Amino acid sequence: MNLNQALSHLKNKEQYSARITCWKELPAQEADFAEFPPGIAEDIKEVLQDKGIKQLYTHQARAVSETQKGNNVVVVTPTASGKTLCYNLPVLNSLLQDSSGRALYMFPTKALSQDQLSELHDLIERLEADIKTFTYDGDTPVNARRNIRKSGHIVITNPDMLHTGILPHHTKWIKLFKNLEFVVLDEVHNYRGIFGSNVANVIKRLKRICRFYGSDPLFIGASATIANPGAHTEKLIGEEVKVIDENGAPRGPKDIVFYNPPVVNRQLGIRKSYILEARKLARLFLENEIKSIIFTRSRLRTEILLSYLRENLGGKCEIRGYRGGYLPRERREIEQGLREGRITGVVSTNALELGIDIGPLQVCIIAGYPGTIASTWQQAGRAGRREERSLALVVGSSSPLDQYIINNPEYFFERPVENALINPGNLLILMAHIKCAAFELPFAEGEDFGVETLDEILSYLEDKGVLHYRSGRWHWTADRYPAENISLRSASSDDFAVIDHSARPEEVIARVDHFSVLTTLYEDAIYLHEGEQYQVEKLDYDGKKAYVKQVNVNFYTDASLAVDLRLLDEFEERSVGPIKVQHGEVVVTARATMYKKIKFNTHENVGYGDINLPEVDLHTSAYWSCFPTGLEEKYGKEKLEEGLNGISNLLVNIAPLYLMCAPGDIKSAVQVRSPYTGLPTVFIYESYPGGLGMSEKMYREHENLAAKAREHLQECSCEAGCPACVGPVEEVGQAAKEMALLLLKEADSDEYQG
Repeated sequence: MNLNQALSHLKNKEQYSARITCWKELPAQEADFAEFPPGIAEDIKEVLQDKGIKQLYTHQARAVSETQKGNNVVVVTPTASGKTLCYNLPVLNSLLQDSSGRALYMFPTKALSQDQLSELHDLIERLEADIKTFTYDGDTPVNARRNIRKSGHIVITNPDMLHTGILPHHTKWIKLFKNLEFVVLDEVHNYRGIFGSNVANVIKRLKRICRFYGSDPLFIGASATIANPGAHTEKLIGEEVKVIDENGAPRGPKDIVFYNPPVVNRQLGIRKSYILEARKLARLFLENEIKSIIFTRSRLRTEILLSYLRENLGGKCEIRGYRGGYLPRERREIEQGLREGRITGVVSTNALELGIDIGPLQVCIIAGYPGTIASTWQQAGRAGRREERSLALVVGSSSPLDQYIINNPEYFFERPVENALINPGNLLILMAHIKCAAFELPFAEGEDFGVETLDEILSYLEDKGVLHYRSGRWHWTADRYPAENISLRSASSDDFAVIDHSARPEEVIARVDHFSVLTTLYEDAIYLHEGEQYQVEKLDYDGKKAYVKQVNVNFYTDASLAVDLRLLDEFEERSVGPIKVQHGEVVVTARATMYKKIKFNTHENVGYGDINLPEVDLHTSAYWSCFPTGLEEKYGKEKLEEGLNGISNLLVNIAPLYLMCAPGDIKSAVQVRSPYTGLPTVFIYESYPGGLGMSEKMYREHENLAAKAREHLQECSCEAGCPACVGPVEEVGQAAKEMALLLLKEADSDEYQG
């Protein structure tokens, strides 16, 4: 069975067709070409023509032209549209003319760095040019690093290595910084949230060091589609950019299908597990050797689905998992297997959403809406990279956001993609990078670092004994350089090592960030890795090590968190009818309380256990809605709490319609009679220290959020509540749906009828 036959099967067999809510066919798109801009070396043209590139796509030609004019650019076109040439061409052309020049390429992951190194080496070998290109990251051998610093024309790295391994040691990189002409930022859309806010500050530090050595590099960015590519990139680099977003690359025909699992309990509104439905759909393609990628929303679900498919396929084809936590050699081997066609299918988190070359896949199954329109298109673009027909199939979960998108496809196809949000001015992030910058170079009084209160912050750090002021400059005085203690990608820089001590010798099989430990590495947890099951036998919390042994059980574990929220400060307040809406600072204390043992396939609970780990405090931003007085007396505390919990679940799941955030970026807490507001209050807080601006965005969008929540609740067909609206009845209570709808209706009134 080929892809066309499989599509016909999907469309005509009732077991599939009855579940399809939307089938949209995107026609093929022909290429739009342009001539090479003037000034491109003949050697480069000849090499590209040997590779079959006789003309450039229009977006490639325009990108080169803008850089020739001295403009920063960001290229925003779909996956596999040739964005790489938009920066390789001007960089190589410049280096052929002046061998003293230097370029710095920055990719968000090591995998992308390795991918780009191969492509660059191929071009340089064909050019027979003495352009030395190296990858400089944590895997680079120590004995090779000196040669890279001394002679590398193009240095390929990632933000983490730039942050900890290059900028703090800039005196060893004088040739690079003195002659730096280009900085390439690939996958710009990925630099959002906590990661992007950190990277924006790393770029400030980079530019500061460049100024010290007398260089002023151009920035060339490449991005998947986002609503604000220009504004986002400008905020990231602190300079104006030219946006190039007219795609000249060809595209094969693509089918986009939305699929909703069947309802198994209409009264409770419970649908069949979307993971089990994704398994059924994946088997249809994998059993017929149709190259496929299946995206899931978490590491746990990746491992569960991988286990299911391996069991079902019984070795008929090779299928692998791919996610963060796998060691580098595993990831490189999987990427190579996909490119060579040895691996038929891969189950992945969004780690493969980025533009790593993984060969000609035909099918992309997205198990659970990724949370944003932009990410959905990016994942869908991983299939059909060679211009042939492809399929992207989105399988909805029972969550309110998924159900809204699956049942309102016009929203997905007609609405612009989301804005990428960063907040480089987050005080915790900014303070950390000011320390790093002070270590790298003393701060001069009145120096510009993109913040008006810089001198006040420097004086504060002097009071703390970190800096010393002398002759108009602040100098670093602490013993250790600060960058090594600052993680760009999480709220904590302390990863835990997962050690398989049943292996001989003991082997580190993965690393887990500090906050994930609460829900993944407690003692007796089942930790899934590469489709294998490991039980956590001992967690050395202080030593940041988890000791596991391989087991074979028929269940996995899922942990629960208890949270307590304290309000610290209110930034803004306004009234919306009878509702008071605010946003400000809060402290959230999280504690893992217990875990459930969940049986594979049936997903039934087969046991419980307690978790004994320290609490973790999170100082962050939140938005909250205060309901009027008298509701507790009118409805009773229990019913009111159920209604508030239902609303909080709805808002957390509906908010990503307006935010470019992932599930888990925002969470909720309910206080029936808040000790801080004195009113029944629903808090929606950000999962990152200091917040990233999402709470303020929700505050501004309150009316839209409340209207969408009410609309979705009214359209849900369940009787008393379900995972697709307020949450499962057994978790939120029998009155949750009724009370949530009542509270939302009353909140929507111009005058509260209390």
